[in-house]
Amino acid sequence: MSRRRHSDDSDGESPGQPHKRRRTSEPSEIEERLESLICRVGEKSNSSLESNLEGLAGVLEADLPNYKSKILRILCTVARLLPEKLTVYTTLVGLLNARNYNFGGEFVEAMIRQLKECLKVNMYNEAVHLVRFLSDLVNCHVIAAPSMVAMFENFVSVTQEEDVPQVRCDWYMFAFLSSLPWVGKELYEKKDAEMDRLLSQTESYLKRRQKIHVPMLQVWTADKPHPQEEYLDCLWSQIQKLKKDRWQERHILRPYLAFDSVLCEALQHNLPPFTPPPHTEDSVYPMPRVIFRMFDYTDDPEGPVMPGSHSVERFVIEENLHCIIKSHWKERKTCAAQLLSYPGNNKIPLNYHIVEVIFAELFQLPSPPHIEVMYTTLLIELCKLQPGSLPQVLAQATEMLYMRLDTMNTTCVDRLNAFAKSHHILSFDRSDCLTQDLEKPKPKFVREVLEKCMRLSYHQRIIDIVPASFSVLSPANPVCIYKYGDESNRSLPGYTVALCLTIAIKNKASNDEIFSILKDVPNPNQDDDDGEGFTFNPLKIEVFVQTLLHLAAKSFSHSFSALAKFHEVFKTLAESDEGKLHVLRVVYEVWKNHPQMIAVLVDKMIRTQIVDCAAVANWIFSSELAHDFTRFYIWEILHSTIRKMNKHVLKIHKELEETKARLARQHKRRDSDDDDDDDDRSTDREDGPLEEQIERLQEKVESAQSEQKNLFLVIFQRFIMLLTEHLVRCETGGIDVFTPWYKSCIERLQQIFLQHHQIIQQYMVTLENLLFTAELDHHILAVFQQFCALQA
Repeated sequence: MSRRRHSDDSDGESPGQPHKRRRTSEPSEIEERLESLICRVGEKSNSSLESNLEGLAGVLEADLPNYKSKILRILCTVARLLPEKLTVYTTLVGLLNARNYNFGGEFVEAMIRQLKECLKVNMYNEAVHLVRFLSDLVNCHVIAAPSMVAMFENFVSVTQEEDVPQVRCDWYMFAFLSSLPWVGKELYEKKDAEMDRLLSQTESYLKRRQKIHVPMLQVWTADKPHPQEEYLDCLWSQIQKLKKDRWQERHILRPYLAFDSVLCEALQHNLPPFTPPPHTEDSVYPMPRVIFRMFDYTDDPEGPVMPGSHSVERFVIEENLHCIIKSHWKERKTCAAQLLSYPGNNKIPLNYHIVEVIFAELFQLPSPPHIEVMYTTLLIELCKLQPGSLPQVLAQATEMLYMRLDTMNTTCVDRLNAFAKSHHILSFDRSDCLTQDLEKPKPKFVREVLEKCMRLSYHQRIIDIVPASFSVLSPANPVCIYKYGDESNRSLPGYTVALCLTIAIKNKASNDEIFSILKDVPNPNQDDDDGEGFTFNPLKIEVFVQTLLHLAAKSFSHSFSALAKFHEVFKTLAESDEGKLHVLRVVYEVWKNHPQMIAVLVDKMIRTQIVDCAAVANWIFSSELAHDFTRFYIWEILHSTIRKMNKHVLKIHKELEETKARLARQHKRRDSDDDDDDDDRSTDREDGPLEEQIERLQEKVESAQSEQKNLFLVIFQRFIMLLTEHLVRCETGGIDVFTPWYKSCIERLQQIFLQHHQIIQQYMVTLENLLFTAELDHHILAVFQQFCALQA
């Protein structure tokens, strides 16, 4: 939806005021003008909102004869895309309905069509906004209350369907309950018995629904000081309190109250019959959520009182702030300004609400609604606009997050780590972490943040600014460790060959010359070596990779050039699975003090097919990396590897679909050609190349999917082995299972499931039959069951 400003000749004009149009105006100019007027109503203006709405209703009424379809389309679009101004637009529709009954009916029908279309294409978030808009039209006397209740009865009846996923029932229940803050009072006054029955059915459903998935989605494992409630349970508590308060809600802006005398005279419409579309295999429902809580009324004792967690006002405020972020997230300055100009900001501690909502989105599992860096830039803009108050709230929030690191989900700790770089979370006193075990969350977090900061700086700079007492947590000097560079290591096997290689590479030796030098390296696996001497030879790989990476250690670019120049040598030495694994081991030995270099080199080696994804997975879970297993960069590498595998499969699958489409278009053109001279032989000649290409691509897709499945099998199998060993060791030694290592490992397993859930869903049967069987320890099996419950 475009948000065009008025042209220069209309500067100073209030958004809803009538205006004279030049007779020379083109229809397209008038349509753009109408769109601008509708989109801008409700923004800051010299006139009151009520005056602007009344004026705009007059303008639109006058234009209905010529531009009715355009006006209908714009109003339906803003109802879906600008939910933060819901009551403004419902009032506008109410005024138009009062003036033109037929237009009101057409609008209601158009909204129902749009709702059905959204549900058909799995746009469930937008569909919630449309349902809420329709419900608020009851308050504007556009829709009759009994027909709205009938629609909600159809929604609630979905909970009685058999063999449908729980997430389907959850969405319809959420759509019903989340509309009640706007329309509950009106519906209860008109249809109290029916509403009581609906709420009773709702309570019955909420009591019997499964909530196995909740632990996987919680930001914190502890419920103190704020419980991390499942979203439907929290909303149900808020609606119960609203009902107890006689449906009195004090925060929703209701401009239609000013027009009550006009609206109450309008004729109302009944909603067209609406039956929820049936569940299909293509239906993808929103995943369940856990409500993030960080503040309560005690955190801001001097300002306005923050509504309680089970107050419906808290739900309304948070919903509107989420909607503002969703509408403006691409323009951080606009987004920050819109958040701070939220209506009624003098009645609530708005800064606390904004900060809590931003962190709620940043920590949302499995993934934030928007890219993570957006939240950082948005908070910076907010601090610029409110320098006297918002930085203090942000500082208070970051301190709370740091203090609760012990119980924070590991995935969320990763995101806080990235956030901390920009917001100086370490500028406060963090000396408390120095007295703890270095594997505990707080010292580990400080160390990881310093390491991440070094990516944007350099080692000496970090050492200079960090107090000497923190030296134990400071990053290691990121130097290359070249074991053949010290004369004291003359006795090492391959030392003399490494010297020869160094001279040859400096003299720009060819690949053949490198092979010739490497022939002199003895093979510890002598029996496996062939006559050519190029099968898996760990010493050969060690000498070559150590020497090459040492010579190319000056920068990332030098390292990339070295990989490219000697790509043939790498491919030959790492031909076997053992060879690929050993290449990765040597990369780690050389650059163990420079995690970023390891990450970029592994990434480059996957791209150039020196190593494959399964080799990287096996390397990450190998004993050589046990010391770094809980470090952030290890999981950064693993997730990047999985994403590359997934992109590879998608790319080949896309090529296959495009080729099939080309063949279908070719058939269609031929079928429409009435030329009798075409014969079967020319048809075969035309189709042959494409059919062969499709056959080849199908084989490539099957092969890629097999690799993808194998990658996940390797990852989950290694997780199970590591966790089982830990559990057995603890049980036999009488040690507590829940160590920092165990928490990190089990939550990394959850992270793999969550971040790649769409792909893993395809292999659920295989995983259940081969790995996550009933005999597995319940600690590990619980993670798989939680994942299954997410879309159950």
